[in-house]
Amino acid sequence: MKVLVTGAAGFIGFHTCLKLVKHGHEVYGIDNINDYYDPKLKFNRLNELGFSEAASKLFKNEVQSIKYNSLRFSRIDLVDHESIDHLFKQEQFEVVCNLAAQAGVRYSIENPKAYIDSNISGFLNILEGCRNHKVKHLVYASSSSVYGENKKVPFETTDNVDHPISLYAATKKSNELMAHTYGHLYGFKTTGLRFFTVYGPWGRPDMAYYLFADAISNNQPIKVFNNGEMERDFTYIDDIVNGVTKIIEKNIDSREHYKIYNIGNNKTESLQDFITAIEAALGKKAIKEMYPMQQGDVPRTFAAVDELIKDYSYRPNTILKLGIEKFIKWYIKYKQVNK
Repeated sequence: MKVLVTGAAGFIGFHTCLKLVKHGHEVYGIDNINDYYDPKLKFNRLNELGFSEAASKLFKNEVQSIKYNSLRFSRIDLVDHESIDHLFKQEQFEVVCNLAAQAGVRYSIENPKAYIDSNISGFLNILEGCRNHKVKHLVYASSSSVYGENKKVPFETTDNVDHPISLYAATKKSNELMAHTYGHLYGFKTTGLRFFTVYGPWGRPDMAYYLFADAISNNQPIKVFNNGEMERDFTYIDDIVNGVTKIIEKNIDSREHYKIYNIGNNKTESLQDFITAIEAALGKKAIKEMYPMQQGDVPRTFAAVDELIKDYSYRPNTILKLGIEKFIKWYIKYKQVNK
């Protein structure tokens, strides 16, 4: 198939492009390469995909991968309506995988406008592209953050998600509503994926596991929020991408234009055990500083994945210890850490 992947220089987008190309699809990646975190990591991901940093910096200029004949990239911002519309018109994508977003729960408190621009206005431009250029299927990233302070576990897609506690979560809930409306009105299929705490090689440096690895490696203290009384459904990147790819490739015969799935490990891990796994992989103990819960954060996440299993015969299954070991192996090489 011919697939557009937005956020191609991002953590999940990079891995998704690689997977789709290896499965024989024609892939076009776009990204605005913003400076929410060090763009050098984004350019390094693109380099792994066969795009030179110099070429990737050219705004809107299409670049062909030197590693994969079926992979192209342009530096385009989702909020640039004219460029997005031109791209859809020119390429006539069959499937769109929208992974681009302004990420981060905590940053949404500091810089709310970035979330409205990218996650609302940008997503509208993607929906308009799908509507006007006959895209068959839109697969898009939602988030476990939409569940807010949901007390019932595991979290199910039928649970009420009308009370987000961060603007980031509110924008993701808005995406689901917008996708529902466009799918209903214009007849194309939309599938929203609520990702649960994704981690792994080439990950985002603002995420806890990356911050912990940085601090422990440099003998600096780590910040442990809610005094360590937190649980997360940690999901390894390969499990996420395998799920995304299955959903893109398998055309379920259904009259439903709108579906939502959780992609999580279907298991909670304590924050303390998570830190212990990082310590073991690095061979160093953490210096812990305890802090209260941060604004917008939640004490627990836990994904029910029954619908994913039923519709796609798939469930994430990478155990935390193995996933952390793979991340740390990559981290040590990438950061040139001396153990």
